[in-house]
Amino acid sequence: MARNKLAEEAWEELARAQIALMRRFQDDFRGTGITMREYDVLFTLSRCPEGSRMRDLSEHVLLTQPSISRLVERMAEDGLVTRGCDPADRRGTVVGLTERGRAVLNRTGRRHAAAIEQYVGGALSSEELRTLRDIAGKLRRAQAPE
Repeated sequence: MARNKLAEEAWEELARAQIALMRRFQDDFRGTGITMREYDVLFTLSRCPEGSRMRDLSEHVLLTQPSISRLVERMAEDGLVTRGCDPADRRGTVVGLTERGRAVLNRTGRRHAAAIEQYVGGALSSEELRTLRDIAGKLRRAQAPE
């Protein structure tokens, strides 16, 4: 098989698998009180103890800058995150996780981790999971801006 055809088929399978999994995960988020996008923001902020500049947050969350700004505004109104001026650059906004946000993240995270184990871990062996992790990381790193 030609390499370009193989690359196309690999991409198709990867994209379709991601779509199928995201649909299952979306269903699992019903009744949690937050959306999957809100969870993504909370999860990302949990790795930033000092908070994150809005610009940096948008690099890690799968949304455009205007969409992430609106989402963060709603989350701040719900008490899940804080927003404030960046002390190093008054034009920037720093977003942080509130105690309520951390509690919601912990509660929802346990449920989401169980779903990941069921849908991904249940379909692949430990060796396949390691291979998938390594290949996905390699693909992501190859897309980094030069």
